[in-house]
Amino acid sequence: MPTVLAGELRYLIANTEWGWVGILGSNCGLRQTTLPCPGAEEAERRLGDGVKKANLSESPFAELVERLKSYFAGKRVDFPDELDLSTATPFQRRVWQLTRLIPYGETKSYGWIAEQLGKTGAVRAVGQALAKNPLPIVIPCHRVVAGDGNLSGYSGGIEMKRYLLEREAAL
Repeated sequence: MPTVLAGELRYLIANTEWGWVGILGSNCGLRQTTLPCPGAEEAERRLGDGVKKANLSESPFAELVERLKSYFAGKRVDFPDELDLSTATPFQRRVWQLTRLIPYGETKSYGWIAEQLGKTGAVRAVGQALAKNPLPIVIPCHRVVAGDGNLSGYSGGIEMKRYLLEREAAL
């Protein structure tokens, strides 16, 4: 296996039960994943400009692909992967790190995350940080709901969020 140079980007487009997913990472960890898409080209497009600087490579992502396939097949899966959040703000990183702590099958509110940050008035800022989550499923922002339990914003749409939560038996 070739040595991965510092800063070198790799990507992979893989097919799952729900559709094609894109994965982009560096030697520091995962940078981006996509929600399932109807085609490989769409998954690659959703990865954005990072793909232009990346090399196509299956090896660093083989285990993640298998876990994503298991997740989309309805199995309980954890995503302990190293993340490369170097392009995020410190606030976004803290929100995303807290979101990763929400267990499978459970939900927390935007207010809970703000409270954990010691910023009870930052509910909207938490929502904005989650809207920019580059790693859906790996950072399970679908598990974050409104304070009254209602579903709100999700990059894959409310129906996708509802479906993911139902699959995890969290509703």
